[in-house]
Amino acid sequence: MRLVRIGLFALVGTVALSALAQTIEGQDVDAIRKRSAEMKADAEALVDHVKDRGVRFREEAGAVQEGGVANMRRVAASELPVGPPGAVDFDEIVKGAAANASVPSGDAPKLIVFASLSMPQASLKRLIADTAQAGGVVVFRGFPDNSAKAFVKQLGAVVSRDDMTSIGIDPRLFRAFSVQAVPTYVSVSSDFDLCAGFNCQTKLPPFDRIVGNVSLEYALEQFAQGRGPGARVAAVGLSNLRKANP
Repeated sequence: MRLVRIGLFALVGTVALSALAQTIEGQDVDAIRKRSAEMKADAEALVDHVKDRGVRFREEAGAVQEGGVANMRRVAASELPVGPPGAVDFDEIVKGAAANASVPSGDAPKLIVFASLSMPQASLKRLIADTAQAGGVVVFRGFPDNSAKAFVKQLGAVVSRDDMTSIGIDPRLFRAFSVQAVPTYVSVSSDFDLCAGFNCQTKLPPFDRIVGNVSLEYALEQFAQGRGPGARVAAVGLSNLRKANP
């Protein structure tokens, strides 16, 4: 009987060890495995959900961008003032500003007139028209009070559609030539690259400059007669201007 009891105890001990093997410090191993499988499935579902949301966010961002451009064009079409002889084309201003911000190497203007909307309207109107006829560019530092609408409204009173291509918005040129007062007339001897950064310095070729309330024709005459570095460009501009106004 004693041997039987030992065998029975051994059998009970084996069952106990088997049960112990299924638990670790009170944790059910099978339950842990089951939960691990469930967590893996949940993690995969979460990844798929995030991926799907990323796609949807990209689609929504694209829709918002398209909507913003459409709204801007609707505002431009409905609220722009009319100046002689037609409405100012806001798209052309935006296109010109974007082109100025990405001027390729050696494509900066050579005949530059720095101006401001604070100038008298009659003077600014004449300045823009003359510069367009001479083949130069009238450059503004930026939008007043960072408002494109205010810029267009004020510009609409002094600019014609034909002169739009002669207007630029580029603070880099103001920095490059250290322009502190307007109007400032500059005639540059050769092509040059504009430095795009805020802290870098544009390497300028030789140029002529006149600062003050004088006409473009007067400034070009002084450049051409002075035979300075900008004389050749000034002579071409003066010839263009006089051909347009015989």
